[in-house]
Formats: sequence, C-alpha cells, structure tokens
Amino acid sequence: MTPPGRRRMPRAAKHSRGITLATRSGYSGSPAPFPPPVPKEMRLSEHEWGMLSFLFSEVAFFSTLIVAYINFEGEDTIGPTPEILSLPLVFGTTACLLSSSLTVHLATHSLERGKQALFRLFWALTIALGIAFLAGTAYEWYGLIVDEHLTISRNLFGTTFYTLVGFHAFHVTVGVIAMSVLLALALGRQVTREHSLAAKLVSWYWHFVDGVWIVVFAVVYL
Repeated sequence: MTPPGRRRMPRAAKHSRGITLATRSGYSGSPAPFPPPVPKEMRLSEHEWGMLSFLFSEVAFFSTLIVAYINFEGEDTIGPTPEILSLPLVFGTTACLLSSSLTVHLATHSLERGKQALFRLFWALTIALGIAFLAGTAYEWYGLIVDEHLTISRNLFGTTFYTLVGFHAFHVTVGVIAMSVLLALALGRQVTREHSLAAKLVSWYWHFVDGVWIVVFAVVYL
C-alpha cells in the first residue's frame, strides 16, 4: 500500500525513470563487448621437433669435420695442395645447389595452397638441381684423382677434403632419394595438401644441406 499523502508512481514511469538513472550512471543497456579473438598459438608437431633434433645433431657432426679440416690445413709436406681445386666448376655446382633452395620453397608453398601441378614442377626442378650438383662433384673428383693423383690416402689434404666434401655429397644423395620418392607419390596423385607436412620436413633437410655447403665452400674453396 502507498503511504497516505504520497502519490503512487505509475509502473511505466518507474521503468522510464530507471532507464534514465542507468544512462546517467554510464550503463547504456547494450551488451558488453567481447574480447578480441586470441590468435592461434604456433606449436611444432612431434615430427617437426624430431626433424629439428636430427638437424641439430648433424650440425655437431659437420662442425667436427670442418674443424678437423681447418686444423690440418697446411700440414702437408707433399702435394697436392688445395691450389689444385677448380673454382669455376665449383661456382657452377654451388649455384645449382643454392638455386634448389628457392625451388623447394616454391614447391612446398604451392602444395600448402593446393596447387599440386606447381608442386610437382618445382619439386622436380629441385631434384634436377641436386643431381646436377652431384654430377659436378663427381666430375671434380674424377679430375682430382686421375689428373692430380689426389686420393683419400695421398696426404692430409686428400683425407680431410674427401671426408668433408664426401659426407656432404652423401647427404645431398639422401635428400635427392627422399624427394624422388615423394615425387613418385605425387605423380600418382597420392600427395595432397594434407601431406604438406612431409614435404615441409624434407624441405627443412634440404635447406640444411644447402646451408652446410655454404660453410664448406667458404672453408675449402675460398
């Protein structure tokens, strides 16, 4: 009941007065804004961590070979010496290997976008450049062995040179074989966007091989 002497406020007026008071207090009546979406956290898969762990172990392996080469450089009392190495030939093979880093990147990027034809094209170009590098290395070794009589047992230079460059060539060969298997599957339409992780891991290995060669080239040939 309303106390005597006091008018009862209509219900609609009370509602209007409540809205006015809420507006004056800063409440607009609209729903609170949602927080901005949180970007998806980039996490490496177990396969990616496994490949990175393998590559880190390979860094230690090649570091040992490079240090050994540097340590024994100039210790030979008989030839041949590093002066017999052919820079023009090695510049050509190096250009092939470094160019393959670009083609393998374009290949994986194309596969992630679902462009399988482009993936097969750039992937095949990467394999061809890798084979060209191996062919150049084989031709260089043939000249060193036949013309210069430099063998792995001739002197310290021959031992360290063939060990360092030979192990790198072995890694390039493994990469070419892995990419060839993946290309064969791709030609059979068995490699799609869902399999981009496999191509990505192989490309990491190939980039690593290219990066190692930059160091080997600088140490041995320059």
